[in-house]
Amino acid sequence: MFEMLADPTRFRIVEALAGGERAVGELVQAVAIDQSGVSRHLRILGEAGFVTMRPDGARRLYSLRPEPFQAIEDWVRSYRKLWEGRLDRFDAALARRQSEGKK
Repeated sequence: MFEMLADPTRFRIVEALAGGERAVGELVQAVAIDQSGVSRHLRILGEAGFVTMRPDGARRLYSLRPEPFQAIEDWVRSYRKLWEGRLDRFDAALARRQSEGKK
């Protein structure tokens, strides 16, 4: 997942799609690379499950799929619990140390 988003162009495409469904031409303008480059990155993102394509006449409209982002959120949440616990213990230790210093 993170490898997909590590590429700056793919990240910009994902950011552009965060605002909603877009055609390839709109993405070309948003990320400032040529259409073949955008199409290549969209193919990679599609194969990885990040985007979906919907035909609309002659246009192809792309949008983000929620599943990979939910997986990222779940992963971050598991680490957030770990760090919140550690930070809570650090805060308690710091408070004890400060109160001992006032005595």
